[in-house]
Amino acid sequence: MREWYLKLGDPLCLTLAADARLGPTDYTNDHIWELTPGGGTPPALVLQTTYGLRARSMRLFPIFTEGEIKVSDPDQFSKPLLFRHIYPNFISLSFSPLRDIDVSMEYWVPDSHGLVGQIHVTNLSSNNRKITFEWVAQLSPTEGQRMAPTEIQAVTVLAGSSGNLAPVIFMTGGPKPNSRVYPSLMFDLELETNSFQQITWSQAALSSPHDSFTHARNLAALKWEAERSRLEMVNTSLIDIRTGDPDWDAAFMLSQKQALQLLVGPTKNLPYVSFVQIRQPDQGFSLRGDGSDYNHFWSGQSPLETYTLISQLLPISPHISQGLLQNFLAAQEEDGTIDWKPGLAGQRSRLLAMPILSTITWRIFEATQDTTFLEESFPGLLKFFHTWFSPEHDRDGDGIPEWDQPLQSAIEDHPIYSRWNDWAQGVEISTAESPALCSFLYQECMSLVEIARRIHQEDAIPALLSRAGRLKEAVEAAWNNDDSGYQDWDRETHISTKGEILGGLFGSGSLSIQQSFEHPVRLLINILSGSNSRAHPHIFVHGISSSGKSRVEHLSENQFRWNLGRGSLTGEFTYAAIEKIEVQGLEDHEQVLIQTVDYRHMDYNSLAPLWAGIPDVERARRMVENLITTPARFWRPYGLPACARLPDHPEVEVCRSVLLPWNILVCEGLLRYDYRSDAAELVTRLMTATIESLKREHAFRRVYLAENGLGLGEWNALDGLTPTGLFLQALGVQLLSAHRVGLAGFNPFPWPVTVKYRGLTILRQKEKTIVIFPDGQTVEVSDPAPRLISLEMEPVN
Repeated sequence: MREWYLKLGDPLCLTLAADARLGPTDYTNDHIWELTPGGGTPPALVLQTTYGLRARSMRLFPIFTEGEIKVSDPDQFSKPLLFRHIYPNFISLSFSPLRDIDVSMEYWVPDSHGLVGQIHVTNLSSNNRKITFEWVAQLSPTEGQRMAPTEIQAVTVLAGSSGNLAPVIFMTGGPKPNSRVYPSLMFDLELETNSFQQITWSQAALSSPHDSFTHARNLAALKWEAERSRLEMVNTSLIDIRTGDPDWDAAFMLSQKQALQLLVGPTKNLPYVSFVQIRQPDQGFSLRGDGSDYNHFWSGQSPLETYTLISQLLPISPHISQGLLQNFLAAQEEDGTIDWKPGLAGQRSRLLAMPILSTITWRIFEATQDTTFLEESFPGLLKFFHTWFSPEHDRDGDGIPEWDQPLQSAIEDHPIYSRWNDWAQGVEISTAESPALCSFLYQECMSLVEIARRIHQEDAIPALLSRAGRLKEAVEAAWNNDDSGYQDWDRETHISTKGEILGGLFGSGSLSIQQSFEHPVRLLINILSGSNSRAHPHIFVHGISSSGKSRVEHLSENQFRWNLGRGSLTGEFTYAAIEKIEVQGLEDHEQVLIQTVDYRHMDYNSLAPLWAGIPDVERARRMVENLITTPARFWRPYGLPACARLPDHPEVEVCRSVLLPWNILVCEGLLRYDYRSDAAELVTRLMTATIESLKREHAFRRVYLAENGLGLGEWNALDGLTPTGLFLQALGVQLLSAHRVGLAGFNPFPWPVTVKYRGLTILRQKEKTIVIFPDGQTVEVSDPAPRLISLEMEPVN
């Protein structure tokens, strides 16, 4: 395994948690740690947690004393920290706290309730040295007792309590207790020249001191070298990428580590390992004991997040990738419905999953070539696909379904559909049809066709191709020639209307409109109550329907969606003309605003057809040149923001933000149409944002601002990880196994790239690629045509 020499100014991400690849984690009682050099009082090399907020803090750190010199602050060390290995549950580092005293430390989280460490102290000087080593445990309980020396079964330990936990610190070798300044276990080390001493410590936090002591002692007795070899073996599957830029290399390593660290479970509700969106020290404890009280970051696996995670996990964890897909199928209902977010505690969102599961399945198959996986998955995937076309989701029966909620589209704070933001229109999303939903469904058709051909289920193909044709036709009809992109359209009229303000008034009264429209419009009515209370309106719309008949529509307060004094309603019907609108039941200070729905908006939804391969070459060119890579629209210094243009409101954070899952989709679209250099440039911009965050904050962030790269939102979230899989796609490298790799195009990056995976080495130069197999056989390729490279090269059909 590659040994790193990362310093505090380099990209770092130092959380530790139990590794689900090595055994089940405890979903409801999961202890997560973070190494924070120089943090807290006193400043120290601190490993800390809150046990999921059951303690204010638990801090573990070393103190080194020689004579009158006492050192804990890394800034005062003789030689700085160097981080050598960073795995999901293991970190090793080295430093010199005192001149010519070298220390190597290893931290390991073997399970959800325990922690083990080893310290090697070496005397490199020409004199014998006497060093006092202290291992401090500082517990700030929510309720309970601070850590203090005590004896359990005639062994000196540190023990305390907080919440329902009784943490115990155990150390081998008979340490002395110390509680003069900080509670600690200590050794007086007599170090001869070029000699070293080794100390093993462990921590466990269970419900009783006895149980914690037993677990800690058992952990300390594990055969360290054997366990370390096991860790190195399981992490040999990590992809080692060498670009010549150490920041890039570190970011790729850290993103893989963090992606693997997000894996948790399984449980009885999901039979395979699942994942959480973030895994930080304040999380991991369920007060109810079953996980049903977790917030949305721990409440299930959604399809687009699964797609994003799969791009990190393939090919390093193919079986876990399969399990993530199988979790969705395990949650499938008899009618074919698959929930958008099935959770480890049995949580359900009651929304239909985004249709990207067959695409995930085919991508996994490309890495595994596991035909049995396809055969077992195909019936459920096909049944799920057809549920999208039921009357519940295709309300007008035209073969083009509608989203049920913005959450399904993975853009909850959408400028058109968000219900919770003053700056958004608040349109009911089910009244519109989306090029993004059609694109996902179209790609599902194509993936299901590929699966059907591979497992000889050809009878299903004609109906799928017919569906695909209808979906493609609908998307192409939504092309906006002026904006070089696709827009949402009204469910009934199939027109992307341009919104306009029709009028407004305070209190009750009548509003004369007297306006006809070029295309039928749908009304959007907002009521502002001036407080957090809801108003009690009755509204009567007098107009001409789309079919030319007179209509009077009654809208009552129960039809409005209310949030913080704002009620919004999207009309059920469309109008060719509106004569007047009568308002009853409003107080004088309550305001009603009436407008038509505006679909003339370019956002990620507008770009989804490129990912699905729907536009022809000319339209794709216009999208890329006039929309995606135009600086005044999507092409920003740190990636593609959610919106091409910002609404005129200071709080439109989502429109300024780079959402990495959507950037991955768009970048894959660029690659589909052979815009490899543009894809490489987009990857570079995304890399810059994540690297700056890793260097500045030692963490990924959930989103990054498109203009300045500033990270926002939760730390180390799945949605903000460096896109390692996307980089390999842009590079034109598809790792399939240690004996099989796909190549396409030339290296679009400005430097040679070496990729190492399970003994396989790919050297990607500007116009030449050298593949070295584990047995030493070498293949050289200078042709940019897509190829599968094994012991015999095959062109890709």
